[in-house]
Amino acid sequence: MKKFSMLLVAAAAALAASFQPASAQDGNCGSYASYYQEYYKQKNYQSALPNWRKAYALCPKNYRQNIYIHGAKLIKDEIQKNINAKNYTLAKAQYDTLITLLDERLQYYPTSKKNGVVVENKVEVLNNKGTYVFNYIALNDNNQKYMYDMLIPIVNELGAETSPKVMVNAFSAAIALYREDQLSADDVIALYEQLAANVENSQPKNEAEEEEKGKTKATIESLFADSKVASCENLIAIFGPRYQADPENLTLVSNIVRLMNNAEDCASNDLYLNAVTSMHKLDPSYRSAYSLYRLNSAHDNVAAAAEYLQQAIDSEESDAALDAQYNYEMAAFCYKNGMRGKASEAARKAIDLDNGYAGKAYLILGNLWASATCGDTVDKWARYWVAADYYQKARNVDPTIADDAAASISSVARYYPEASEAFMYDLTKGQSYTVSCGGMTATTTVRVQ
Repeated sequence: MKKFSMLLVAAAAALAASFQPASAQDGNCGSYASYYQEYYKQKNYQSALPNWRKAYALCPKNYRQNIYIHGAKLIKDEIQKNINAKNYTLAKAQYDTLITLLDERLQYYPTSKKNGVVVENKVEVLNNKGTYVFNYIALNDNNQKYMYDMLIPIVNELGAETSPKVMVNAFSAAIALYREDQLSADDVIALYEQLAANVENSQPKNEAEEEEKGKTKATIESLFADSKVASCENLIAIFGPRYQADPENLTLVSNIVRLMNNAEDCASNDLYLNAVTSMHKLDPSYRSAYSLYRLNSAHDNVAAAAEYLQQAIDSEESDAALDAQYNYEMAAFCYKNGMRGKASEAARKAIDLDNGYAGKAYLILGNLWASATCGDTVDKWARYWVAADYYQKARNVDPTIADDAAASISSVARYYPEASEAFMYDLTKGQSYTVSCGGMTATTTVRVQ
């Protein structure tokens, strides 16, 4: 029965060969191509391989694309067999053949027709090549250098179409070479910028690819952080001159900000502040405005900090919850820095928006009244009565700060007048009183010791 099957294969091959062009039949190219394909269809790779070798040797390079596609499958099968048998020398030679097949396929068949549409083979072939480089890396000496040299041209050629695994493996190899002093910090940082842009610009076709994109981004960022290459000192040395040369380059300044955000203790230097300022100027947003508020605050640039925080509040992009937070922060910042009118205005806006900040804003209003300068008559006591009113409101609206509010009430109660002192001004406990001082006006209730 086996002999009969072999005869059928031979007959089919001979029939197919008779329809090949004369150039293909030279040296029995067509016969061997037909023989191996029949075995290949039956997944009898062991019998297909010698016939494929003959076809590959005898047929013109542009005879048929399947010779390269099927050959890659047959050679991969042989590589694995030899790795399992620990015959690494033969496996290495077969790996070299596999890489050659990929290069020749791309050379002689740069395109394919799929569903009637002509598509480039470059993305598929080069990504496969990058995968094989990693899968069989143990077959190559000095493997990290070899992997880096093989994968970087693929990354450069494919850009955002580079497969996630190829990008991650290329970056891992680069970090390994950096640790061996074969690559500089500048080299690794430049590759990180390139890969980050590739991932960002990639176009996932489905939910699974979208998820893979997120994982790839996280993996590359984790590798970069663990490498310690992005020390603040390195970043300043590398990007300081670049920024000075081209401060209006949005891509450059955005990269500086992202890298310094990820580096440890790197947000207090002038380069970071300047880069964020340039980024906000070139592409303003409430996020960049808020970042500049924080940075200028840390640098004691009070007026600039308040201005940027106001920009964040005024942005149409921010929502009510953020505006409540930002107004509260504005009130606290301005109170701390003696900008009493602005502090009062921002606190009242935070109260109107609420979102959990009303209680804290009432505390600030209480502090503003308690610290106001109001003269030497009744108003010197009245400011504490108003402060107590606000502290009580804070305690009523936000139980989480009730203890702080109660402590504040006790602190100002020490300054209430004796009943006899109030009587001297024709005032009695519980009486209504209107006070104006420090640009603020309020109606309160007389309190005595």
